[in-house]
Amino acid sequence: MNTQKRESNIIGLKELRNNVEKYISQVEKGKSFTVVRRSRPVFRITSPDEDDNWDTVADFTRVQKGGISASALLSSLKNYDTKNR
Repeated sequence: MNTQKRESNIIGLKELRNNVEKYISQVEKGKSFTVVRRSRPVFRITSPDEDDNWDTVADFTRVQKGGISASALLSSLKNYDTKNR
């Protein structure tokens, strides 16, 4: 867990929509934002590094160096589903 203090700001939903790339860049730098609509908080944007709720479900870098593509994963899952029906 990253223990450095994170800056938090409040932004409007329209502001986020109009400047999404700007906010993505800032989140990548460690900032977080509470997004409001009609003066009420709707959701929060944070870096995945800030949130301790993420769990590793599968580490595909152990299967193949560099991981696997999403299309290869989906294909494998479809084959698995078909075989196990």
